[in-house]
Parts: sequence; C-alpha cells; structure tokens
Amino acid sequence: MSEAQGVAAEQGNAFPALKISKVEQAAILLMSMGEADAAEILKHMGPKEVQRLGTAMSQLSNVQQGTVEAVLGGFLDEVRTLTGLGMGADSYIRNMLVTALGEDKANGLIDRILLGGNTTGLDTLKWMESRSVADIIRNEHPQIQAIVIAYLDPDQSAEILAYFTEKVRLDIMMRVASLDTVQPGALQELNDILEKQFSGNAASQTKAMGGYKVAAEIMNHLESVIEADLMESIKDVDEDMGNQIQDLMFVFDNLKDVDDRGIQALLREVSSDILIVALKGADDTLQDKIFKNMSKRAAELLKDDLEAKGPVKLSEVEGAQKEILGIARRMADAGEIMLGGSGEQML
Repeated sequence: MSEAQGVAAEQGNAFPALKISKVEQAAILLMSMGEADAAEILKHMGPKEVQRLGTAMSQLSNVQQGTVEAVLGGFLDEVRTLTGLGMGADSYIRNMLVTALGEDKANGLIDRILLGGNTTGLDTLKWMESRSVADIIRNEHPQIQAIVIAYLDPDQSAEILAYFTEKVRLDIMMRVASLDTVQPGALQELNDILEKQFSGNAASQTKAMGGYKVAAEIMNHLESVIEADLMESIKDVDEDMGNQIQDLMFVFDNLKDVDDRGIQALLREVSSDILIVALKGADDTLQDKIFKNMSKRAAELLKDDLEAKGPVKLSEVEGAQKEILGIARRMADAGEIMLGGSGEQML
C-alpha cells in the first residue's frame, strides 16, 4: 500500500488484530471447514459475495497457522455476542470456486448451493454470465427484457445492456424507469420462458420493480461512453425522465458527501495511480477532502504527483473515476461505507 493511500488500516476490520481484510478472513474460515459445511454457508449467499470469496480463496497461499487460529478465534468471539448469523444475498461465479478448490470440489459446492437455495428462474439468472442472459432475453418482448434488467443487480444489468444495440438499450432503460409494479401474469410469463432451463414458481402478488432509482443504479455501472450516449438519447425522448434519472445517479463529485471515515476506508482500497488520474478531473473542494483524509506527508506527495502528471485524456479520467466509484459501491454494498447525495453528470 502506498503512503498516498495510507491512513489507519484497522477501521472496519472485523478482527482488528489481523492485518488482512474481512474477505480474506472469511476465505480462510471457509477453507478451514469441510466441503459440506462450506456449502451450507455459501448457499445463503448470492453470486457477488461468493465471487469475492472465491477470488480471495484462489489467492490464499502460505497462510501461517497463527493467522488461521486468530481468524477462528475472532470468529468465535463475534458469534458469542450475536443471537444469530446474518448471511446476505448477492453473488457467485463458478470459475472462481473452480480456481480455488478444483473442478470436482467446486462442482459439488455449486450443486449443493443451487439445490438447497430454492432458486427461481429469475434468481438463477444472477448466477449466469451476462452474455448468456443477454442471449436468453434477446428475442423476447421489450417489456420482458425490462423486467429482467430491473430485477437483476445493477452491475450485472449494466453488463447485459452492453450486449444490445443502442436503440434496444434506450427502449429497455426507458421501460425500466417507467416500471412501478409487475403483475403476477407478467412474472408467470417470464418464468414460463425460463422453464426449459430453470425451475421456479411465479410470485402470487404484484412486485415493486424498476423506477428512476433502479434506472440510475444501472446507469451508474455502464461504461462512460455508453452511459453518456444513453443519457443523451433518453433526454431526447423524455427530458424530464432523463433529468430525474441523472439526479439520482451517484457520480464522482458525490464523494464530497461521504464522511471522513468512509473516504479513509475508500482510499485504502484505491491505488495511487488511479487516484491521481481521477483527481485530475475533480474540483478543488473534492481534492481538498481527499487531502484532508491523508497524512500530511501522503497528501503532499499526492499533490506533487498531480502537478507532475500533466494533461490527461478525458476518457482516462472518466475510466479512473468509474473504477473508484465501482469500489465505493462495492464497499457500500458490504456495509463498509455510506454513500449519499446526487450530482451532475461525471466529467
């Protein structure tokens, strides 16, 4: 970790005595269990969480016995203070478990997770590659496509949209923004479409889905060029809708609204090279907030690096800012920082 990144690395760590992340601690804990026990835990998680764990598991090497004991001890200490273990839901990538555990063990875990999770047709899409989901819904009615895009996690939906033409993306996103609730018949139709590959029951009542907020979250995850073109197209058709979506988007300038502790946590996860490029497009207020949450020497080094960097292409600035925003959203999803506010479209 560079000095320009560094601030107290202990904040937010489940077991402060350990110099490793919470995800690495969880990976060590799971790798210390038997396959069946690990599967019981993983089936309570969704694709994103398991992807992170799978990545961490694949990168474990030469873990000291003392570290394993500290992780297990810290876990037991935390469990004693709780009435139950809360397992969230959100992500899993098969290849990561295969890399971490090998083909046979990974397939065994996957089977137990899917069979034990009562996965419906729509939920099963979360476990598929984005290109495959795009292929499944490509020839369906645009309203069905919109329901799928609104239902899935914003980052996955953004990846799926990238496989469609600009015209189709515009149609889908405007339908997503206009969605409010979905009737049981529509969900039944969608589950019927997926029935050949997946099993599941349709909802028995209307389901809240879509809207401007969902559209904004999906837009946040699109590549900069696609996002800008799509936003312009939406405004051309319905300027008020475009403005409302834009007002709800979390952009780089909104980092001013994150508290100091959140900024410090974020800086620990961002490389200095990316931060320098991103700040080339930031105003003085945001730059000052970043500098304030570093040590004096680290802030001085970063300022010198910014001055020495020289002109940077706008596309590079946008890319760096997108990367940092992606890290910020991931940390917010994990409850590590709080995001808030809205702002103008990213530079």
